[in-house]
Order: sequence, then C-alpha cells, then structure tokens
Amino acid sequence: MSVMVLAVLAMIAPDVFAEGGEAVVEAGQAIVTAGSDGGLGKLGLAIGAGLGIGIAAGIAGLGQGRATAAALSGIARNPGAASKIQTPMIIGLALIESLVIYALAITFLLQSKI
Repeated sequence: MSVMVLAVLAMIAPDVFAEGGEAVVEAGQAIVTAGSDGGLGKLGLAIGAGLGIGIAAGIAGLGQGRATAAALSGIARNPGAASKIQTPMIIGLALIESLVIYALAITFLLQSKI
C-alpha cells in the first residue's frame, strides 16, 4: 500500500508546483484516502496476487526446463548413469514445483482479503 501511495505522489509531484496545483493535490489525496477504505488497496491485492502467481509459475517453468535439459544432456552423454541422474532431477523438479505451490497458497491468502 505504501508503495502505491509513493507512486501516486511521485506522479503528481511535478503538477503540484504548477499553477493551480491545489486541484492536483486534492485529487492525489482522494486517491490515497480511497486506498485506505479498501478501494485501491483491494485492487492492488488482486493485481499483486495475479502477478505473483504468474511470475512464480513462469520462472519455475524456466527452471524446470533448464534442469530437465541438463539432465537429459547428461543421460545422452552417459546412458549408464541414467538412474543416478534421474532421481536427483525428479527431487529438484519437485522442489521447484513446491515453490509454485507456496506462491499459489499465498495468492489464495491474498484473494481471501479482497
């Protein structure tokens, strides 16, 4: 919430010093007070929850792709070590996926506050 307030203030700061800046200040204060009664704050929570799970899933997908590619490259070079490579790869993929599940749980917690 404080980041959003700071962003609003940073956007309206140049206009405050212009002639007739009182109207801009009043508009900025209206936006800030709207956030304190739930309007802007709930919107921020909704956007943050959606972005959070999207970013977490995207980055986890990249990590899983790189881990799988490295494991398959190792198996292609030494097929006899497939069993020794496959188990740590699956454990690593499970740990990567658990981070996405944690992000999903946090998203549900944020959504319940809306």
